[in-house]
Amino acid sequence: MLESWLESYDPGTLFDERGALVPELAALAPRGERRMGANPHANGGRLLVDLDLPRFRDYAVQVPAPATVHRESTRQLGEMLRDVFVRNRERTNFRLFCPDETNSNRLSSVFEAERRCLVQRRLDIDDHVAPDGRVMEVLSEHLCEGWLEGYLLTGRHGLFATYESFAMVSASMTVQHSKWLQESRELEWRAPVASLNILLTSTCWRNDHNGFSHQGPGLIDVMLSKRGTVARIYLPPDANSLLSVADHCLRSRNYVNLIVIDKQPQLQWLTIEEATEHAARGASRWSWASTDGGGVPDVVLACAGDTPTLETVAAAWLLRQLAPELRVRVVNVIDLMTLFTPDVHAHGMSEAQFEELFTRERPVVFAFHGYRYAVHQLVHGRPDPARFHVRGFMEQGTTTTPFDMVVMNEMSRFHLAALALRHSSLAAERTAPLIAELEERIRDAVRYSREHLQDQPEVRDWSWTTSVGLGGRSQ
Repeated sequence: MLESWLESYDPGTLFDERGALVPELAALAPRGERRMGANPHANGGRLLVDLDLPRFRDYAVQVPAPATVHRESTRQLGEMLRDVFVRNRERTNFRLFCPDETNSNRLSSVFEAERRCLVQRRLDIDDHVAPDGRVMEVLSEHLCEGWLEGYLLTGRHGLFATYESFAMVSASMTVQHSKWLQESRELEWRAPVASLNILLTSTCWRNDHNGFSHQGPGLIDVMLSKRGTVARIYLPPDANSLLSVADHCLRSRNYVNLIVIDKQPQLQWLTIEEATEHAARGASRWSWASTDGGGVPDVVLACAGDTPTLETVAAAWLLRQLAPELRVRVVNVIDLMTLFTPDVHAHGMSEAQFEELFTRERPVVFAFHGYRYAVHQLVHGRPDPARFHVRGFMEQGTTTTPFDMVVMNEMSRFHLAALALRHSSLAAERTAPLIAELEERIRDAVRYSREHLQDQPEVRDWSWTTSVGLGGRSQ
């Protein structure tokens, strides 16, 4: 039966006496780039053309002084992405992928220049849609992630923006792309492709009306487990830092870049020049918020993420009033991978750089955007890692006020200030009443939010120049 089936193809007319295809059939095979394995679209890096990027500094927020101006940071990025579309219109090599949340994530400026892709029949209620639109918006993280991967692998550029918690829906796809990138780097013939850029917003700390289901920073942990050759995690604290990071990521190749920042109005910390320098360093001492005079501090207040930065700087401000003799250093980390040792990640700080920021032996109170144990993983191998006292998201969430969220997860400015006092070298009789006052302030904040369904004005409206301290007392 097998022989009869094979002979039904009449092999004598297909092959010569040597078993080779007859010339007229061999001539039908594709040649050159028409072969599947040689098709340049299957090795998209060969077709890749650099994006024509606008000057990110042109979209900067003016910051006359730290912590005095509020902005929706991602809205500044939206204005920059609008002009990325404009400048690359002829190339048609950039798309934004977003699961039904472009406006929600404050990226709506892109619709001044581009449309959502819709190939179905249009309705009168449709908003900014066209068959050739380059904003791919559909409520499926899997589709958005997969579309972007295919777009990159065929030699184009893009950005996937999504609510932070729902990035976990497509996390396994991000992992597989990371693995592919890692292996493709070992193949000389495989040309580099544009990086997979993921913007996470609507974060666990500021969901407001969405609640516990929308609170989960887990993709950070997923990416921390990937090889340092491909994984990058950025936590810009404000708009200008975000612009600098986004410009870098859109220029990069062969990485998975994870950018995490919230969409809600937030205090702005750095001028565009300071933000650019800070992003290049990856982590910096903020002298204006510190009281160590450039010398050895008694305690280091460190932070990574926009909400942790707010609470940390506010804690440093409180400590200036409560214990002015305490030498405090504020360190902000924007490139999370700098905390790794250099043998683990290319961005890892040298031992000398790490000690310059965090000292070798002083206590460090670290406020972190994600799950707290990630920081312990990062500083493993550093001098005396047990001195790092980390606060972060610990699966405590609900539909509540922004400050109540940090209280629930023990990362409020009052928690951080109390932790700094508790681990400082100040005498117990000095710190005990101060810690008790801070703990009472936490209880006051919770009571107020329960009664008024919003945070206390002195918390909600805090800025660096605020002259109101504990209990609303004028300072």
